[in-house]
Amino acid sequence: MSEFSVIGRRLPKVNAWAHLTGQARYADDLFLPRMLYGRLLRATRPHARIRRLDVTRALAHPGVVAIVTGADMPEKMGIMPSTQDETALAVDKVRYVGEPVAAIAATDEDAAFDALSLIDVDYEDLEPIFTIEEALEREDVKIHDTSKRANVFKEVHLSFGDLEAGFAAADHVRDDWFFFEGNTHAPIETHSAVASYGADDKLTLWTATQVPHYLHRELEKVLGLPRSRIRVVATPNGGAFGGKSDPFAHEFAAALLSLRTGRPVKFTLDREEVFYAHRGRHPVKMRIRTGVKKDGEITAVHYQSFLDGGAYASYGIATTYYTGALLTVTYRIPAYKFDGVRVYTNKPPCGPKRGHGTTQPRYGFECQLDKIAVDLGLDPLEYRKRILQPPNSRTVNELRITSMGLGECLDALQRATKFSEKYGQLPRGKGIGIAGSAYISGAGLPIYWNEMPHSGAEIRIDRGGGVTVMCGTSEIGQGSDMVLASVAAEALGVLPEDVHVVSGDTSLAPVDLGSYSSRVTFMAGNATKDAAMKLRALVVEAAAEKLGVPAERLLTAYRRVYDRDDPSRFVTFTDAAVLAESTHGTLVAAGSYKPPKGIGGTFKGAGVGPSPAYSYQATVAEVSVDVETGTLTVDKLTTAHDCGRALNPANVEGQVEGSAYMGYGEIVVEEQVFRGGLHKKPSLLDYKLPTSLD
Repeated sequence: MSEFSVIGRRLPKVNAWAHLTGQARYADDLFLPRMLYGRLLRATRPHARIRRLDVTRALAHPGVVAIVTGADMPEKMGIMPSTQDETALAVDKVRYVGEPVAAIAATDEDAAFDALSLIDVDYEDLEPIFTIEEALEREDVKIHDTSKRANVFKEVHLSFGDLEAGFAAADHVRDDWFFFEGNTHAPIETHSAVASYGADDKLTLWTATQVPHYLHRELEKVLGLPRSRIRVVATPNGGAFGGKSDPFAHEFAAALLSLRTGRPVKFTLDREEVFYAHRGRHPVKMRIRTGVKKDGEITAVHYQSFLDGGAYASYGIATTYYTGALLTVTYRIPAYKFDGVRVYTNKPPCGPKRGHGTTQPRYGFECQLDKIAVDLGLDPLEYRKRILQPPNSRTVNELRITSMGLGECLDALQRATKFSEKYGQLPRGKGIGIAGSAYISGAGLPIYWNEMPHSGAEIRIDRGGGVTVMCGTSEIGQGSDMVLASVAAEALGVLPEDVHVVSGDTSLAPVDLGSYSSRVTFMAGNATKDAAMKLRALVVEAAAEKLGVPAERLLTAYRRVYDRDDPSRFVTFTDAAVLAESTHGTLVAAGSYKPPKGIGGTFKGAGVGPSPAYSYQATVAEVSVDVETGTLTVDKLTTAHDCGRALNPANVEGQVEGSAYMGYGEIVVEEQVFRGGLHKKPSLLDYKLPTSLD
């Protein structure tokens, strides 16, 4: 008999039917009485002062009800409290083409759109900065006056171990430059939000966001409204991948316009606007210098990264650290130096995208390991196995590693692909390659440093045996609602269909920090387990009294509480819950999760990188190249993941397959590129993405 009744089973997502049949209500599906429709006026210049902004003609346009500008929301905001450099709408200056300048609310979308052209903006053009090199060199042009050197946003210099001795001990040193092009998330659902200020003097914002808690905080700051009078509801996300984890202009505009008009206001961005809203993968230039012994043992690594951050901070301070912090969790590196610089440019802000901050350096380092393997005449797969960071260890930069399954992933790939037999033996035009990687299971520290839980959950059992789980997580398509339902069902002994999940509602659910950094299953799952086990104890106690057996002999599964030694003796879960409520009162329990202390270092910058657990993966790619045309075809991707216990294998496989397609797209076809500050490919026709035909 399986150890679990729910965990480990291939179960459909609890919301799958609603999504398949079109019953799921996304933000743009919401229609409220007397609702107004909003549009954003966006900057047409990459870098300019706003000399004059006149909305008189637009206000007179039929159907227009209200207009707000940056002067109405001058408070600086942003996701990271230490680097808030953005306003909801531009104040005095624009820093990229597409930056929101004003917001209109009208009785219909056509009226709002037509009125945009009636807003008069007088710009004084300033010289723009478009490249990393310009940003580092130009002291005479400042995108932000806060930059101490040229247009540098953040500079990091960290060193661990004896780098000089490490390179001196090396038999071979490679010094390579790499570049990873920027790209964007391109979710199916564009950003959308609906705000409604009610007669109860409270504001509700329904929005496609990954971070309802952080957005809740920023709305309070920008609007000057107490958080107790603001409710944020994260609607189902039609894809996010990190692209909906910042606070955005349309959310603040909808909220303020609803406050001003007393009517609901909806903003839904069109596809081109989403490309300019961006917050996607940073373009990164990298220099990696690695010393190795003759057998390939690494003696030292000096990693330098230069990040193009676009016009604003976003998560940039964390991104800068992440590009260097996690390079050490896969392979043994005894001496390591990391120099990172993130610069401002006059392009849309970059931010977090799947694998935030680690995709670019992992690409560079894995490519260099292949080059080293060639230099030393080693099999790339066997070479990686030889230099693995051991489990239950500390990296050179003091990150705590517990389980570490990269070696098992490599072994699985060898069995599945016969990599070692194929490597170097394929005909001209055919190739095979391998790479390993790792990522966190949530950050060890919150964005706002405090001692509070990273995730909380509240569970209620009703008199019919139904279970309600409330948690602040945001369902972005990754299946988090299914995970929470499964964890609660397993702990209590019911079925997932008996569990109702209320997620992403700041007025109903305890705080969860958000759906990002692969944190929800680990952190919200543990919070849910904590709450469920408290209730389980009460239910089991009541059943034990009814059956006349010790509580420790009772098990829960399949809607029953039964005697382990005689399963025919049982109480139904519903009956046991009624007995428990009769004794203890209403069955409600709260649970929480906070990462353990001591999982990282104490140096400045040590807050980025530590995680309660790391997941590992490796992939083999088999490709063909037409030697006449250079056309590349990816024939096969084989991937192995160390993800711990798969709570729902179907969910896990969906994540693995989706990540493979996304990685393929980033390497082969996707690029977020600009000409004179204008996006060259701001549509799904021009911005190439993998499709089902690939």
